[in-house]
Amino acid sequence: MKKVEPLYHDTNLQIIFAVTLIAVLGVSSISPAFYELKEVFSERAVLLLIVVFTIPGVLLTPVLGVLADRFGRKKVLVPSLLLFGVAGGVCTFARDLNLLLTLRFLQGIGAAALGSLNVTIIGDLYSGNRLATAMGYNASVINIAVPSYLLIGGALASLAWYYPFVLSLIAVPVGILVLTSLKSHEPENHQDFKQYLSSAFQSIKNRQVLVLFSATLFTFIIMYGAYITSFPLLLGDKFHASPFLIGLIMSTTSLTTAATSSQFGKLTKRFSEKTLLKSVFFIYALALFIIPFVHNIWLFIFPTAILGFAQGMNTPSVQTLLAQLAPIEHRAAFMSLNGMTLRSGQTIGPLLVVAIFIAWGFEGTFFVSAGLSVAMFILMLVLLK
Repeated sequence: MKKVEPLYHDTNLQIIFAVTLIAVLGVSSISPAFYELKEVFSERAVLLLIVVFTIPGVLLTPVLGVLADRFGRKKVLVPSLLLFGVAGGVCTFARDLNLLLTLRFLQGIGAAALGSLNVTIIGDLYSGNRLATAMGYNASVINIAVPSYLLIGGALASLAWYYPFVLSLIAVPVGILVLTSLKSHEPENHQDFKQYLSSAFQSIKNRQVLVLFSATLFTFIIMYGAYITSFPLLLGDKFHASPFLIGLIMSTTSLTTAATSSQFGKLTKRFSEKTLLKSVFFIYALALFIIPFVHNIWLFIFPTAILGFAQGMNTPSVQTLLAQLAPIEHRAAFMSLNGMTLRSGQTIGPLLVVAIFIAWGFEGTFFVSAGLSVAMFILMLVLLK
């Protein structure tokens, strides 16, 4: 009997992992340099360096998804990687803030499609349990990459604020690798543009698709509001934790997410993706409800690990279900809209937390977020059949 090779040995999937590594590099690799950047330029400059990088993703991701459906994945992905690498790499030599912001904006254009086209191509290449397994592995790569970039970026930033930008150049050989070695299934779209938009809109109007987009939106409102924004402030304000200790405690979420995602394929052999996704929001509610009652800083490792466990099932569940629901000729548009929804949640979450904090303090932010999780759990039970 022929031995079945593990899916992560597939060259195509390994190339997609490389694209995923680039997709999460843009902010995490340079964030350790923010303090030095503030000293060289200003606090406003640090904010602008993030905003000018993320704005193209909000505006262009759906457009690039449509182009990938119409003209092919590689014709969008390869130029995006090359632009990301060149613009980001040249930032290393920029000493003028306006030039640096211009280059970051160009790099943001290159980054806009990466986080949606990687999972689009996974959906093109695999089906069934192999699709779920591949999505889980890809989510693990993200959650290993982000803390790794923080460490590498921090080491480079200790030499000079501009050295972390060198990492962006890795996107250039990745782009060449995609062009020469990735064997993806390109869509055969024979519709005219008006017909394409009409049929894509009809597909996206599917109730389950809209529920999945809602799951993405609520996930990132909760995670970027209560967890990414409020939780570190709670640790610093009430427990006087150092930045290193805050990072150490919060790293348990990434590590647990990576471990859970890596086993996602095995989980889907016992439970459907829909069942796992429904359970996610109940688990979020449990973890967020616990946090205000913790009085020993080291005990926070438990709710953060619980959050990581839920997140490890959440992202690959949504991406797998969307890939299954989307026909190949519309799949990039589906994934791109999900990416835009994700970024909307990242924007709304911190703003919502500020309003809740003013009204009810730290405890209120976690209780309200737990309530939102319960509401999403109920919505899933009713609508995600």
